[in-house]
Parts: sequence; structure tokens; C-alpha cells
Amino acid sequence: MDFKLDLLPEEKRNHECLSGVETLSFGQMRSDHMFVVDYEDGEWKDGRIVPYQDFSIAPGAMVLHYGQAIFEGAKAFQRDGEIFTWRFDKNAERLNESARILCMPEIPVDLQVEALNRLLDVERNWCPGMDEASLYIRPFMFATQDSLGVHPSAKYTYCIMLSPSGPYYAGGFSNTVTLLVTEKFHRATPGGTGAAKACGNYAASLRAQEFAKSKGCGQVLYLDTTNTFLEEVGAMNHFHIMKDGSIVIPEFTDTILKSITSQSILELFPNARQERIKISEFLKQVESGEIIEAGGFGTAAVITPVGKYVTDDGKEYVVGNGEIGEHTRAIYEKYVSMQRGETEAPEGWLVQVPRY
Repeated sequence: MDFKLDLLPEEKRNHECLSGVETLSFGQMRSDHMFVVDYEDGEWKDGRIVPYQDFSIAPGAMVLHYGQAIFEGAKAFQRDGEIFTWRFDKNAERLNESARILCMPEIPVDLQVEALNRLLDVERNWCPGMDEASLYIRPFMFATQDSLGVHPSAKYTYCIMLSPSGPYYAGGFSNTVTLLVTEKFHRATPGGTGAAKACGNYAASLRAQEFAKSKGCGQVLYLDTTNTFLEEVGAMNHFHIMKDGSIVIPEFTDTILKSITSQSILELFPNARQERIKISEFLKQVESGEIIEAGGFGTAAVITPVGKYVTDDGKEYVVGNGEIGEHTRAIYEKYVSMQRGETEAPEGWLVQVPRY
């Protein structure tokens, strides 16, 4: 596909950029341009890079009524004046998995990758070089057909936007969070959209998140619908570390989103494995000290260490000494050093953006 360029005039491009910026919050700033391509009559067409701007869609656009919308989250990093992406091909593949679940059209992985590379090449000056910062990449797709019938849309728009960002949590990788273990809310049900990165899943999680905050907790530890097995940490995959140093991640099911970070950890660490984890046994092992560290894996924060779990009846389970453990810190440092090119990553994970 040919990519059309409709760029801001040179004198307006990168006019604010990152000059003078010492700290960045997560997801608040936008780069100058975005990539857009439309789907109609069974094909993707009119791929273009345009100034960041509002969309114009019909009031009857099906995304507004029936929620056909999916997204991804990835990162690019700056090193020695060049830009590198981290495993974006995996994000492109997962977006297609989400599309299949929501009856949306797949978009070829090579199209997604080239579109991102061309956009990053235009927006090079927006990639921050400061510690714990990155150029956050947000691809998304939504239904645009003007129809009130309940059926898959015939028209869609796919877009990639960029956000120069600091760490997801203020202070970065420096604090633990407390999780609420509750039977009141569930993130997903078997046979539903839990394995998709669907916008509606995140809307449905807000009530549980606010409930957790009302109990003095940072997030919810979701259980399966039988309240038997541990599933996810808010919008992240859960993990814990046993006394022998092994890393345990819940087995992927159709109610758990397959985190790219989790999949990477499973490939990087021979002592990492997946299991179906009963919440009753998990809490007993935290209490006994058999489990010494825990947290969440995800693109935005990379790792969110957990210091304590609180159940609906108010009982508290402190993990280890309640602070960031040595194993968790070592995983974080190894992973981030690979993303930044300071240590060697597996082939094809850290990819330099071409200059077109």
C-alpha cells in the first residue's frame, strides 16, 4: 500500500516537541501526526499520515452504539539518535486476535508495522531520551458504518497515534501497590471478550477500580466467575515468585488477555512457568512465606510490584516484607535494559526504525 503524506508545514512541525521538558506524565502529550487507514468493500485503503486531529463520524456510527472498538499499546525508544520499537509485531498479531473475537476485519501485520515505522520516521523528534520515558504507541480500530441494526459493521477506521510518556505510575518503579481480592466484580466470563483488548472491557473495569480505591487499594485482583482461580491485576497479567525463585504466571484462558510482557518473560526466564492458581492456595502461600514476591506485567508500567492483598472481609496478606523484592527488581532491570538496547535482546525484539 502507498502511504499518502499530509504533513504540517515544516515551520509548524515539532514546534513544541520536547525541548525544555524535564518530566513527562503518561499518555497526556501527543505528537504532531497520526496514521489512518479505512476499511470498506472488503479492503483496507487510503493509508495516510496526517496532522493529529479530530475524527468526524456519523451519530449512527456503530462503535457508538455497539462498541466494536479495540486497541493496542506498545513503545518506542531512542538510542544514539535512532528510534527502536519493542516487539510491535506481537502487538499487531494480538490486535488481529482481538479483531477476530469482535467480528472486525484483520489488518495485515506487515501493513501495521510499515505504517508505524513511517509514522515514527516523521515523528522522530517526539521520542524522549530521558530515564523511564518512551514514545507510547496507541494503535486502535473502530466501527464507522452508520447503522442501527445489530450486526458487525461493514466499515472501520484503523489509526496509530503517539504519546511521549513518562512512567505509568508517578515515581516510576519505586513503590508497591495494594490489591483488593474481591468476589463482587469479575473482569470477564468464559466465551466472552476477555482475551481481546476490547475497549468495552476497560469501561466495565472502572466500577471495580473505583470500588478498590474506596477500600484503600490501588487495583483489583480479578478472580474467575467461580471465585476459585486467580486471573488478572486490573489491566495487567498477574505474577508471583516462589521461595525457590521461580516465576509463576496464571495460565492463559479465554478470560485473560495475553500480555506481551508476560509472553516475553516466559521466553526470557527458564524458571518462569504458567499454572492455574487457586486463590485460596495462593493466599495461604503468601501468608506462609512460600510466595515471596508478586506483581503485574504490562506494557505501560512493565512491572507493578504488589506489597499486600486485602480480601473482602478486610484480612490483609503482606507479600514478603511488603517492599519490592530482589527478584522483581532483577526482572524489571533486565527487561528494561533490553528495551533500551543496553543489553542484548533476542533477535527481532528490538527493531530499528528505517529512514525513508
